[in-house]
Amino acid sequence: MKKLLVANRGEIALRVMRTAKEMRLATIAVYSEADRGAAHVAYADEAFLLGPKSPALSYLNVEKLLAVAKESGADAVHPGYGFLAENSGFARAVIGAGLTWVGPHPEAIDAMGDKIRARQAMIKARIPVVPGGTEPIESLDETRAAAKKYGLPLVIKASGGGGGKGLKVARTLDELESAFKTARREAEAYFKNPTLYVERYLDNPKHVELQIVADKHGNVVHVGERDCSLQRRHQKLYEETPALLPKRVRKALRAAGVRAAEAIGYDSVGTIETLVSGDEFFFLEMNTRIQVEHTISEMVSGLDLIREQLRVAAGEKLGYEQDDVDAELRGHAIEVRVNAEDPANGFRPAPGTITAYREPAGFGVRVDSAASAGMTISPDYDSMIAKLIVWAPTREEARARLRRAIGDYTIEGVPTTLQFLSALNEDRSVEDGTYGTATLETFAQTWRPATLAPPPAAVSRFAEAQTAIDGAVVRVEVNDKLFRVRLLDPPGGRVVSGATLRIAPKPAASRARNGHSGSGDDVIAPMHGLIVEMNVAAGAKIEEGQVIAVIEAMKMMNEIRAHRAGTVTKVHASTGETVEPNTPLVTLGGA
Repeated sequence: MKKLLVANRGEIALRVMRTAKEMRLATIAVYSEADRGAAHVAYADEAFLLGPKSPALSYLNVEKLLAVAKESGADAVHPGYGFLAENSGFARAVIGAGLTWVGPHPEAIDAMGDKIRARQAMIKARIPVVPGGTEPIESLDETRAAAKKYGLPLVIKASGGGGGKGLKVARTLDELESAFKTARREAEAYFKNPTLYVERYLDNPKHVELQIVADKHGNVVHVGERDCSLQRRHQKLYEETPALLPKRVRKALRAAGVRAAEAIGYDSVGTIETLVSGDEFFFLEMNTRIQVEHTISEMVSGLDLIREQLRVAAGEKLGYEQDDVDAELRGHAIEVRVNAEDPANGFRPAPGTITAYREPAGFGVRVDSAASAGMTISPDYDSMIAKLIVWAPTREEARARLRRAIGDYTIEGVPTTLQFLSALNEDRSVEDGTYGTATLETFAQTWRPATLAPPPAAVSRFAEAQTAIDGAVVRVEVNDKLFRVRLLDPPGGRVVSGATLRIAPKPAASRARNGHSGSGDDVIAPMHGLIVEMNVAAGAKIEEGQVIAVIEAMKMMNEIRAHRAGTVTKVHASTGETVEPNTPLVTLGGA
């Protein structure tokens, strides 16, 4: 390999390119019209426009990507994660064009991409799976029969799914019909594959994944496990390694993960995902790509996993064995995902422009990001701004380092998950490691953003004379001591006596935190996005809090709920339509 095309964007494109340059590979970036000024475009040796901002017309356009590869003289393609990273058709197209595919062979992607086939393969390899079916379910009657066989709660999953899409949980028999229909709709919409299967739903297990590295010569090793249980909407926010597991479970899980990779002849970097409940673990799925959270495995092992991907793709042997890896595993690492979301408002995506940006630094602190001041976070892509990673010799020190690093991180202009993550890091369940997959969303229900402490008396007298504007903060010196004070009605709106003013996001109202969206008679779209479900029609009677529509925004599903009861007098939008913020979805009349 001499010239690498990175078929992705943002921080993962930068991450891949940095290692590629260390290996003396020329780098080629691709970009959409929305990403012309992106960091990965400026960093690459060459860059090519794919098309409009829509992923379908740019980053998912296989024909255009292959044309760019040919025009640029690329001899290898790295897909990053997301987009086409686990698309076996794209892998075959790359290989068919005579290029090196930096990933596993397409048959391995197929074997693990279909969750039913994956379960069948794991059972054959004597690896425990969550109790459930190994055949598709085609009807509501079959779903009811499965509930009787495996018990409730029952999770209905898209066979071709991932990331929480096409996944619905039914806790009662009455919820089965809605869960089945919604899962099938999402499976068709996201994956063009309506096939579903069922599993017994495990309440609050640990979500533990094993990092795998395998070459094309039959050598497979693991790089330890990560606890990724702290999730919202099945999307991870806080990950750590090593996981806090009983020694017997850790040993068995690691052995089973290696055996799973061997069973499908895996030949790249990948991740075996499991659920751990008590002293038992169950295979969940395999991600046949580099993971977002690969960084913490790198921090404790010293391995550059992107370099290993590239070496394996080039046909090299690993050159080390499991004992060599085990001998290097040391310390504790944590990653948190810094997203442009409002945790106090149901983690609602918050695209916008970053007005100020300063990353933390210091020993044991790493930031993987493509963000900068002035960067606009587009609603067309993922909401992640950065990954903040810390390493320390012990877990206690790593949590303390994370606390400090979050406090040193400045991002202004958009709401972020930083303050929420800081509070989560201090939660008792995180402190003692007893958290599970249900912990974060339960914690989020009672969490509220911190408010500024009242200013000292001398400064309070100055502030009392002003009229309220939420969030304005100015620096004031009193008797040579610096104070940061919330100002009320600053002159000119931005500057007071030359001091720079920071405008913080206005705290969300309690009604918005519960997911209600509207004012007056209109239920409105709170963000730019695609309507994937419109659940009401004219004449329908609506209760307060009822889900009116589901909008996909920044790769998240957002339920839009009625802010009051009433009767639908008009429906303004339909399924498949793209809407802008503050667009009316329906109008309500009297009850």
